[in-house]
Amino acid sequence: MRTSFLTRILLLTLVLSLSACGIARDGAPRPNVGKEAWWREAVFYEIFVRSFRDTNADGVGDFNGITQNLDYIQALGANALWLMPIHPSPSYHGYDVVNYYAVNHEYGTMEDFKRLLEEAHKRDIRIVIDLVINHTSSQHPFFRDARTDPMSKYRDWYVWSETSGGNGWHAGESGFYFGFFCDCMPDLNYRNPQVTEQILNVTDYWLNEIGVDGFRVDAAKHLIEEGDVRENTPATHEWYKGFYTVYKKQRRDAYTVGEVFGAGSSVVKSYTGDQLDQIFNFEMSSGFVNSPNGGANSGIVSAIKFALQDTPDFNFATFLTNHDQNRSMSVFNGKVGKAKAAATLLLTSPGTPFIYYGEEIGMQGRKPDEDIRLPMQWSADANAGFSTVTPWRAPALDYPQVNVAAQEADPDSLLNHYRALTKLRAEQEALRNGGIVLLDTGNTGVYGAIRKSGKNIILVLVNLTDAPISNYKLTLNEKLLPNRSFTPALLLGAGNVNALSVVKGGFVGYQPLDELAPYGSYIFLVK
Repeated sequence: MRTSFLTRILLLTLVLSLSACGIARDGAPRPNVGKEAWWREAVFYEIFVRSFRDTNADGVGDFNGITQNLDYIQALGANALWLMPIHPSPSYHGYDVVNYYAVNHEYGTMEDFKRLLEEAHKRDIRIVIDLVINHTSSQHPFFRDARTDPMSKYRDWYVWSETSGGNGWHAGESGFYFGFFCDCMPDLNYRNPQVTEQILNVTDYWLNEIGVDGFRVDAAKHLIEEGDVRENTPATHEWYKGFYTVYKKQRRDAYTVGEVFGAGSSVVKSYTGDQLDQIFNFEMSSGFVNSPNGGANSGIVSAIKFALQDTPDFNFATFLTNHDQNRSMSVFNGKVGKAKAAATLLLTSPGTPFIYYGEEIGMQGRKPDEDIRLPMQWSADANAGFSTVTPWRAPALDYPQVNVAAQEADPDSLLNHYRALTKLRAEQEALRNGGIVLLDTGNTGVYGAIRKSGKNIILVLVNLTDAPISNYKLTLNEKLLPNRSFTPALLLGAGNVNALSVVKGGFVGYQPLDELAPYGSYIFLVK
């Protein structure tokens, strides 16, 4: 019965030691401890450690490379990090774990990681790590034992069958095992309470012994199969309810964000509230990217309307593209204007935004996966300033032109556009926590919205096309604003702002600027 399964999960809380609220067991301070739901005001930066910065001249990025560049991350406006897998693994990417209680030696030592945590926390930067719980590596000692010995005590930790069940089933030395992604990633059996107990011990260790601030849960929808149904099953949802209860007792301000690949707002709704803190909203991501790429507001408008219908509190994570997708700048075929417009949509919309490392400077990359996870382009120096030796994979060919050093010196660069947006998001409550009302713009090439939190009112306007636009008119049909005249203050963008007259809480035919520049982004404070 599903109820008894949940009960078994909850009983496991009795074997877990709970931490004090303010100090990790190793004594490391935590940032702003006690502020729950801190992620609702965060800007995350996703880092593939292998590709961020190499400090020990072995061609592989490391923890110290992140520590040494925390000032850069802070200047970008990010106050939280998501680190892709940091555990020992036979693969370059790390999504097949062999030891959940250790760090990849190529990235440094546990002491290096703790130093990164300490330095990040001093800057009020939180760190969450990838939690790969759907499967282990086929090289994990538990699976190696179970694969060769049908009587192994770990046999029931994995999913076995006497006969092949078709796709996803792989031959072992004795029977067939299930591995949804590949034979190198055997699925764990969460109908066995011992597996759940072990995973909860892992979360307790990282939250309280080490001091991380939460987890990005990989492949969250695939946890428990039911017959031929392999994603989003009732048993999976039920397991996460127990998981939520336990990790919140382990650390009340711990954060989890789940990867439910392809999820739109309706699926996001099914996981949040009592299972995971947030889910990545792929529907919003598509809107952010497709609207400037296609020069029309339909994508982003549709995504926001679905969110308003299914998740009106916008309690989900947003992004442009991530480590599993072609990089956004490649989708935009190198068009910086499109990248700037997409960044504006991301960072002025509700939800918790995630920026993929290098996205802020327009790094390109198309699959295979290694090529969308290339070394960070720091400068025009050899190896893109990533390493003093040949990197694990060669940087993109455009690094002499596209790099951090060049863009820091250019006030009109994509990097400085990101910095301006995150600064405004930090300053304006409405951009972080406000509601959103879409405006009729009278032109499909123009996106318009109002974000409002109390008396803080922000108007966002984006030209999604490569041509100047003057034939647009903004209409607000809702009773949202005070009935008086305003002269909005331009916080981002340039131009002479026209006065706004509000009647019955709204307005018709308002044109804040006579002309919108190609891919122009404009943010106004309405006061």
